[in-house]
Amino acid sequence: MKKQPRWINSVIETAKTESTAMPWQRGGRRAAFITKRNASPREAKTA
Repeated sequence: MKKQPRWINSVIETAKTESTAMPWQRGGRRAAFITKRNASPREAKTA
């Protein structure tokens, strides 16, 4: 087996402990944002 650089071991350890919120886990907050975004019509800006 080829010797791995030290930073690879650090990346692997961090990846094992990291917890990233996936889109399907953000359900309520994401739905509220989408509803708010779609509810109010945007006013067109003029130069």
